Amino acid sequence: MTEKDPQKVAGGNARSKSLTPEQRSEIAKKAALARHNKDSPQATHESKITIGDLEIECAVLEGEIRVINERAMTKAFGGKRGGSHWKRLKEGGANLPVYLSAKNFSPFISKDLSLALTSPIKYRTKSGNIAHGIDAKLLPEICNIFLRARDEGELHTRQIPLAKQADIIMRGLATVGIVALIDEATGFQKERAVDALAKILEQFIAKELQPWVRTFPTEFYEGLYRLRGLDFPKETVAKPSYFGHLTNDIVYKRLAPGVLEELKKKIPKGKTGKHTSQLHRGLTKNIGHPKLMAHMDSVLTLMSITDDGDYEGFIKLLNKAKPRYDKTIEMDFG
Repeated sequence: MTEKDPQKVAGGNARSKSLTPEQRSEIAKKAALARHNKDSPQATHESKITIGDLEIECAVLEGEIRVINERAMTKAFGGKRGGSHWKRLKEGGANLPVYLSAKNFSPFISKDLSLALTSPIKYRTKSGNIAHGIDAKLLPEICNIFLRARDEGELHTRQIPLAKQADIIMRGLATVGIVALIDEATGFQKERAVDALAKILEQFIAKELQPWVRTFPTEFYEGLYRLRGLDFPKETVAKPSYFGHLTNDIVYKRLAPGVLEELKKKIPKGKTGKHTSQLHRGLTKNIGHPKLMAHMDSVLTLMSITDDGDYEGFIKLLNKAKPRYDKTIEMDFG
């Protein structure tokens, strides 16, 4: 056992004695809760979503789980939970939220929804407290319970406001999905976009350059010459320098977001200003290269149905079939 520093122990004892009994009790409670709830997922992003006149607390938890705060949800439907409810919940009773506890709602509640609502997601807020959440994707299903009960004439007079509230929420969700709404409110969408792009690039960009294999067939360059109104040179392999820009536009900018930029980083230019290796050698063998070859088949097909000299017509067809992932203004290098 490691021997404790006497000075630190003395300092800790002095601080403890300076606290009031209430402060010491509160610290002990928080420590006990922290130990008890250490396995609960942590909220990484928190905010409120606005739907009509409502503001509902929401969060994104570890594992990209989106939840609506259970108490906020109850408040949105005009209810509140008392101590007796939480006591029954702790005892393991099958308790639905108070706003759905009326018997006339039972026929409209599925078994899966009932299970989800009676087993809320316990999570740690960013402030360190414990909260209970409802899977955000269940919100439309909850609203539909009130609307179905209304449509079938099963609402009691005092429950009419619940249906009105549900109608407001459903109208709000009709324009923006609940997942997107929470991601926007919490700021998670920016991280999600970055993470999604990183996953795409991980699939497409190889860690090491792949062995050279013929990737751009002669038909591709013959098509470029023909569409640009040029004669195909059979006595030399040299091509106009701007063909590289055309190839980037036709192929690499249409494979996946950010692929061209990442390939340029991976394969730098040498002293001559040209890349030290072919860009396609930076693509992964299992995803990147097969995707390029499939894309090339589409390009060759579109080239074959385009008239001689009609490069712009070819690009219009390509834009419809295989649009670019960037917004760079197209340039005419002719």
